[in-house]
Amino acid sequence: MDMVIISSVGAALMAVFVMFVRMKAAKKPASAKKIILPPIFMSTGALMFIFPYFRVTPLEILEAALVGMLFSILLVKTSKFEIRENQIYLKRSKAFVFILIGLLIIRIIAKLILSSSIHVGQLGGMFWILAFGMIVPWRIAMYMDFRKLQRQLS
Repeated sequence: MDMVIISSVGAALMAVFVMFVRMKAAKKPASAKKIILPPIFMSTGALMFIFPYFRVTPLEILEAALVGMLFSILLVKTSKFEIRENQIYLKRSKAFVFILIGLLIIRIIAKLILSSSIHVGQLGGMFWILAFGMIVPWRIAMYMDFRKLQRQLS
């Protein structure tokens, strides 16, 4: 149970970090690099599956990835770009913060419930898959929107 609490606090701190990064990002022009790099950096987390402690079953992989993709819809809907001063900027969205907090609360509740029936290592692996399944479709959608606006500017 201690690991569940520690990882939940870590997730909350990451959410606060993401909110600050998002607010700061809205002040600077967007770039393809800024959109593409986060999932690439996050992909290194897959190395956890080298260790048996974190391994998950194929069904758990499917479940976590599907939930992540479902959650990504909310992020896609609140991530829009706009052209200002002949450059592309990420639009600020008040809903984004509330969605991020809501997803965090859902994640913490799910982790507390599932920790009684799923090993904490497996649960960590599942939540990494969920997060990766959420960020990849979100960033792909952002990149496609960004490219569309880039073509308008050309």
